Amino acid sequence: MTDLFPPALLPGADTQPLADRLRPARLAEVVGQDHLLGPSGPIGRMLAAKRLGSMILWGPPGCGKTTLARLLAAEAGLTFEPLSAVLSGVAELRKTFEAAAKRRAQGKGTLLFIDEIHRFNRAQQDGFLPVVEDGTVILVGATTENPSFSLNAAVLSRAQVFVLKRLEEAGLALLLDRAEALMERPLPLTAEARALLLTLADGDGRYLLNLAEALFAAKDGPVLDAAGLLASVQKRAPLYDKDREEHYNLISALHKSLRGSDVDAALYWFQRMLLGGEDPHFVARRLTRFAAEDIGMADPAALTQAIAAWETYDRLGSPEGELALAQAVVYLATAPKSNAVYRAFKAAAKAARDTGSMMPPKHILNAPTRLMKDIGYGSGYAYDHDAPDGFSGQNYFPENLPRTRFYDPPERGFERDIRKRLDYWDRLRAKRQETSDE
Repeated sequence: MTDLFPPALLPGADTQPLADRLRPARLAEVVGQDHLLGPSGPIGRMLAAKRLGSMILWGPPGCGKTTLARLLAAEAGLTFEPLSAVLSGVAELRKTFEAAAKRRAQGKGTLLFIDEIHRFNRAQQDGFLPVVEDGTVILVGATTENPSFSLNAAVLSRAQVFVLKRLEEAGLALLLDRAEALMERPLPLTAEARALLLTLADGDGRYLLNLAEALFAAKDGPVLDAAGLLASVQKRAPLYDKDREEHYNLISALHKSLRGSDVDAALYWFQRMLLGGEDPHFVARRLTRFAAEDIGMADPAALTQAIAAWETYDRLGSPEGELALAQAVVYLATAPKSNAVYRAFKAAAKAARDTGSMMPPKHILNAPTRLMKDIGYGSGYAYDHDAPDGFSGQNYFPENLPRTRFYDPPERGFERDIRKRLDYWDRLRAKRQETSDE
């Protein structure tokens, strides 16, 4: 089994973490990133052409960003200079740039690896530009944050962004095989518990190997089933940062699932947010917005349900109040959908902006003074309750603005009845206008 990992790593030191001992020694040993490193992948093509460029490696923890950068330096024959944005400042950057400039003068290249590059502020990021621009260093930055939000546009224009994937089950299983070959014994797990261990890792290879190391440390222990494994290791919370991109990704997934009337997917994303530590008040606010934007008058009770769930959570708190939010999720997902009110709101806003300060027609203006009566305010107003059918059919738009249909309800849900009412009033309006023209 020793062919599963680099022979150089076989001699293990007990003090060296298992994940570190199993770091790949060649790019071919990197797990789960074939879309980048394969012959048709962008980094694979760079290396084949011997033209390595600056890049940002964006991916979740434990997917191999640091290892990949180190191997790229070795493959390209560059000096590897690692810095951490958490620990390094301007002084360290300046020293690194000076050393790289001296190497360049000697015909040698430098790969500058910045771990957690998103933690450098905008001014510090600008400091990379001259040395990247003139080729003093090849910049490889690693980040778990969306570069679109966390990195300067100037940096992004000089470096390609490559997305590393979380490790899938096959890749994680290969890491376990390598760990067992190195330790020269199998993990003390049943087949069911082994599958559960892969699930617990949640795509993080380093976390998986740390769990495996803890299990290997329990020598001569019993073979654990799934329940025994859960009792032996601590399951981490799913990756979720409620202040950063994942926050927006999951609320988008919840909103889109509700809009698509997929109640089960909506419940899943709802629970993902709660398990990640999201504030239920934020979820309640977004559910209420959804009720107004995507359901509207197709089911007027949807907004009532959302607000009731919000108020229930405020009264009960967690965890009891979360059930009310789940009820709102189910109601909203299964309700008829319509964005007719939302579209009408936007269209009316545009018309209001475009038409400036048009006055209302004089006949619908109040005339509290004699002067206002003399110039025609309120003249000719027809009180709708005195008209047949309680409908006068008068024009309420500005005189120079043609009548416009902003609200166009579809034939769905309660809006089917609203459309019938609008059609009825349109016919009456046309009839009243014909009568007045005569």
